[in-house]
Amino acid sequence: MPVYNTSAYLREAIQSILSQTFIDFEYIIINDGSSDQSEHIILSFTDPRIRYFKNEKNEGLVYTLNRGIDLATSPWIARMDGDDISLPARLEKQWNYLESHRDADVLATTVILINENGVITGSWKDDIAAITPKEIRAYLPRNNCIAHPSVIIKTALLKKYHYNSLQSQAEDYDLWLRLMCDGITIHKLNEPLVKHRILSTSFTRRQQKNVFQKLAITKYRFSISAFRNGKFNAFVLNTFLNSGMDAMKGWIKNIRGN
Repeated sequence: MPVYNTSAYLREAIQSILSQTFIDFEYIIINDGSSDQSEHIILSFTDPRIRYFKNEKNEGLVYTLNRGIDLATSPWIARMDGDDISLPARLEKQWNYLESHRDADVLATTVILINENGVITGSWKDDIAAITPKEIRAYLPRNNCIAHPSVIIKTALLKKYHYNSLQSQAEDYDLWLRLMCDGITIHKLNEPLVKHRILSTSFTRRQQKNVFQKLAITKYRFSISAFRNGKFNAFVLNTFLNSGMDAMKGWIKNIRGN
């Protein structure tokens, strides 16, 4: 769990993990140079499962996520954010699924959206639009449909792929695309097990003026990297074509906006 200035929600986020019905885990928390009370809140917990680390300065999400991957010693990594809430049975239900689906290397869940005050605001339409591995593979070239903080993934996979610093505005989406490109499937539980908080002050809401431009850039960078590495499969080509469509939509949106 990377943490950066989420003190208003951090205690509830940490407690939601410590209160899981599945109890056998190490809880890696990395404070990415927070300037608020985040460190004080983290240190107020004495649960021996917590492994606390601190970046001396704010290094950014991708750096912090990759540091957590390198520190992990368990065979699986479950993602969590410092302002979200995992429902009590989240890890247990995901673990039970993985035990009965040994072919699954990545497992997400659907999520419930909440606002700053914890009020439920609905569901994420892309999330519920693609549930099965086949649906997810068909949907990802168009848009992200995997909620990052809901995912459990094999540690060996993350240590191999890591997050791409060149895709810092969509590091999770880029990872899903790279995994899919190499034939790795993503499974999803059709049950909301994470309350995913959408903040009006988040980066995407403050600075992302045109979502189509962001999608186009993410898909284009992924596709060009895949092509350079000799990967010309249908998934990559589909993603590349969708990057062009997004670029056109972004151009049209800018014209209309002006």
